[in-house]
Amino acid sequence: MPHSTSEKRLFLKERELSALLEITQAITQDATSEAALYKIFQFTLIGQLGVRRLVLYVLHDGIFRAEVAFPAAVGALPDAVRDRCHDAPCALAGLPLGPGWEGFETVIPVRQAGQVLAYVLIGTAQADYAGREAITFLETLSNILIGAVENRRLTRQRVAAAALRREIEIAQDVQRLLFPTHLPNNAAVAVARTYVPHTEIGGDYFDVVEVDADRLLLCIADVSGKGVAAALLMSNFQAGLRTLLRQGADLAVIAHELNHLIFRNAGGEKFITVFLGIYDRRDRCLRFVNAGHNDPVLLPDQGPPQFLKTGSVMLGIIEELPQLRVGEVVVPPRSLLFTYTDGLTEVFGPDGTEFGEDGVLRVISQNRYLPLPRLHETLLREIQLFGGTDKFADDVTILSCRFK
Repeated sequence: MPHSTSEKRLFLKERELSALLEITQAITQDATSEAALYKIFQFTLIGQLGVRRLVLYVLHDGIFRAEVAFPAAVGALPDAVRDRCHDAPCALAGLPLGPGWEGFETVIPVRQAGQVLAYVLIGTAQADYAGREAITFLETLSNILIGAVENRRLTRQRVAAAALRREIEIAQDVQRLLFPTHLPNNAAVAVARTYVPHTEIGGDYFDVVEVDADRLLLCIADVSGKGVAAALLMSNFQAGLRTLLRQGADLAVIAHELNHLIFRNAGGEKFITVFLGIYDRRDRCLRFVNAGHNDPVLLPDQGPPQFLKTGSVMLGIIEELPQLRVGEVVVPPRSLLFTYTDGLTEVFGPDGTEFGEDGVLRVISQNRYLPLPRLHETLLREIQLFGGTDKFADDVTILSCRFK
């Protein structure tokens, strides 16, 4: 052991250098976990620098959690430490710390970007490693450690954000592929759609399928939830619908099979409200199933509007659809079928009143003979004026059909 002051000082500097090398080598190895870094920090301070008591609290989601506690756990970070020692190292003597803190002498706050990210509480029984110079080195070592941990946390966040962004892009591509690119406009019908997603990945779905030369399927749906899971469920829904149509299944079978499909895939935790209608131009009959969806409006050229309610409950909440019925209505010439999702009606004015079905019916009745895209634009302007904002609280989807 060194005896002279210069020898002792040189010995302490060598120990500090060894401690610094040990910490920095651990940090530069990407495979070293954060838990391993904390352990190396503990062993370095205790083994190399003679610290006899050590607690390291690190900030996690607003809470300081003890990552190192030697020789034993001492409980939560005392409020007195947070209140009085947040700018620079300070002595613990005189602070009301309570039992278990005997032998701790100094607290070192670790600050980065103006925020305390960690507290290091130390106690040492060795007089040869105490004083301002020793505390300064411990402060440097602690800053290096916490800086490395914070950089790893930020890297994880960036990687996770990039992965999420990629998932969102994939889900958006899936949605774009799901929606029809061609809408019929012929001697029998004219179809138009408007889709305004509330988030990057909406939960609404619509489809238009020319089943054969005489029959046209119209579908509008709303998937519970948003994001990637909703997009994947939509994809399954569309695949099942298209397969059943190719097999020539009728509406009752389609509804039952889609319900089974969604229930199996989502386990009852997600559901879909859907309106399915098949129009046959030969007899002008619209056969439909409304599974818990907003009631579509059939607005004839003459006479009162009809609300298409017949069907069953939403798909996917129970294994067997109860009391399913298929509705039928003969469509007079120049009638308008207007379907939508609840983002259109659930718009509230400054006084708390809802735009609602009455508002939708009023606007489409007054503008029923406008070209369908202009009718949709007029309705969107109306709900924006009603709600006092051009930001919708939910996805808004409109699918309308004019029967000629």
